[in-house]
This record gives sequence, C-alpha cells and structure tokens, in this order.
Amino acid sequence: MPLALPRPHRTDVRIAAAGLLGGLVMWSFGLYTHSGRAPQVPAWGTLLPLALMAGCELLRRTAPAVAIITGVVALTADMVIGSLLVTVLMFTDVVYAAVLYGPKRMTRSVPAVSIVITTAITITLALTQRNAQALSGGLICALISVAPAWSGIIVRQHRDTADAATLRAEQTTLLAELDRQQAVTAERARMARELHDMVANHLSAIAIHSTAALSIDKREGPARDALGVIRENSVQGLSEMRRLIGLLRDTEGDAAPAAAPTLKALDALLEHARVGGAESGQTFALRDDRPHDAPPLSTPVELAAYRIVQESLTNALKHAAPGEVLVVLEQDERALTVTVSSPFGDRDGPRAPGSGSGLIGMRERAELLGGSFEAGLEQAADSDGKVWRVRAVLPFDGGGRAE
Repeated sequence: MPLALPRPHRTDVRIAAAGLLGGLVMWSFGLYTHSGRAPQVPAWGTLLPLALMAGCELLRRTAPAVAIITGVVALTADMVIGSLLVTVLMFTDVVYAAVLYGPKRMTRSVPAVSIVITTAITITLALTQRNAQALSGGLICALISVAPAWSGIIVRQHRDTADAATLRAEQTTLLAELDRQQAVTAERARMARELHDMVANHLSAIAIHSTAALSIDKREGPARDALGVIRENSVQGLSEMRRLIGLLRDTEGDAAPAAAPTLKALDALLEHARVGGAESGQTFALRDDRPHDAPPLSTPVELAAYRIVQESLTNALKHAAPGEVLVVLEQDERALTVTVSSPFGDRDGPRAPGSGSGLIGMRERAELLGGSFEAGLEQAADSDGKVWRVRAVLPFDGGGRAE
C-alpha cells in the first residue's frame, strides 16, 4: 500500500508556488548562482532541483523529516548541475521549518548536524584550497544551514513560552471560577441556615401559637377568623420558606424542588384574602377569561402570575379602600395577561406602611420572562372613582408554554 502523505498547509502551497515561479523567472534570464554547470547537463536540468525543492516546501509543516532529507538531496543536485538562488533560499526555509514544526528530537538534532556539516566543509575547503575562499565557503554553508536552524530554535522557544503562559492563564481562570463557585455555594448554605434558624423558626412559632389559640377559644367571631388567617398564612409561608431553603441547598441543581404554586390555587388565595378584608369592607373576585382550550402554561409563567396576584392582594389588604378587588386572567396566542384592580381612596383605620419592594419584585418577575409590568392609578370604568391597577403581560416565548 503506497504511503499517503498528509495534505499540505495553504501557506506552504503559496510558498512553494512563489518559489517555483521565482526560480523559473531567474532560469529564463540565466541568473545562476555559479556557472559551474556540467557541459553534459542540458539547460533545463537546473529546473529539476528547483521543482524538487518546491515539493519539499509543500511538506515543510506536515512532514518536516521527509522535507529536510529530500531538501539536502535537491540542494546537492543544485550545486552540481547549476545553482539557482531561489533553490538555496527554499532550502533555508525547509531547515527553519524542520526545527520549528518538527518533533523535539529533530529540533535538537538539526542544528547539531548543521554545525558538524558546516565545520567539515570549512575544514575540507581550507585543506584543499588553502586560501581565503575556504572561509567564505564555510560562511555560506553556515548561512544556509546553521542560521535558519538557530532561528527556528529561537522562534520555537518563544512559541512554547507563549503556549505555557496561555495554559497558566487558563488554569488560573479555572481556579478562580472554582473558587467563585465554592464561595457561592458557601454563601447559599449560610443563607439557608439563616433562613431556617430565624425566619422559619419564627413562622413555626406563629403557626403553633395560633393553632393553640384556636383550640382554646372555640367562640366564633372576627377574632377567631383572624387567628385562622394567621395560622393558614404562617403555615403557607413556612411551606414556601422550606421550598426556598431546599433550593438554596440544592447546589447541584439536580434535586427536584417542591411543587411551585399554580393558577389553580388562586381560589384558595382569594378566599384567604376575603377573610382578611371582611372587616375593612373589601370583597375579592376572580374573572378567568382564558379560553377553555388554552394550552397549559409552563411552570415559570404560572409561578410568576401566582406571585404577582399574591403580592397585589397583599397590597390591597394593606392599602386599598373598601370595595371590590378584581383579578382578571386573559390569554392569547402570545402571552398571559394578569390584571388586578383595587379601589383607591380613604379607608378606616391606619394604612400599613409600604417600602415599594413588592412592586419592584413584580416588575422583575415579568421582565425575567421578557414581559412587561405596569402599576398606577386609573379611572374606574363603572364609576367616577379611581382604581389602582396592576397589569403584567407574561409572554410564552420567555419560557411560557409547557412542552
């Protein structure tokens, strides 16, 4: 089976083509390096070493050992038949490439062999000619063999140094990323511990005491209803807190978190709000205008919609005037729209202070899904009063439709 040589590099093809073309031009004008061509050799004979050396250039990167051995043969033939300068220059490039692209053993052996051959030729010329031309011949041998070999060594050392520096930089970046991940994991574990030790324990205490109070006082009335609301909200908050703690401790992201609330739980959410707002004269209603054949929503959209309604109802219990708080759900082919309208005006009793963080959180939930969020005063459609309307559009292309 014949030996298949690797495909030459594009740069090597260009170098070989340029060298061959330059040699043809010099040959056509008769520009030989020396005129010692043997009389029995035809004029076109000098083109054979040129073509052979151009073939060596094709292998300078992919097969440097074959290229340099063949190049020595071509250079020797070129010196005997009739030398062209382009052939000699291409040989220097082959030596340079052999040191630069060849294996490390070749990188060490080529310069040493070049020095030995140059020294041998210089001594031979000095013993045979016994004049200054012997030194010039040795200098020429050094220029076409030793000089390119040592140039290749210098360039290769710089390249290896740059590769080592790049590798160290990549390792440093990897170590920094590992340190960052460890720091994030440690911080998440610390946050989970703090939430468990402080917030979760307080919610557990509230749930336990409210349950105890309900078991002691059996009388019906606003106080018992308030205790029931406190207990249900504390139990629900404790469940959400445990889910959040589980997410924080899930550093690998493989464990399945607890089930997130969906829009099916809005009825229970409004029922809790009705109990809490009864004394303030507030009523709560849900109008679901979504099509019956609407496709199911993904978990991120359902969770965002539920949290927006939950925060809006909480704000209504704290700030809204007596009247109806209406939650409207609409869905088309592109997005789910959640609208919560609550009456705005004076109310009996003090208003609970607000920090505005709830509106910020709702806006962030909508924008994370690529949607929009609006909140502000608007004119009521069925009266002369004003309503505080919260409107969030949650598109499906931000992670909406369930697959």
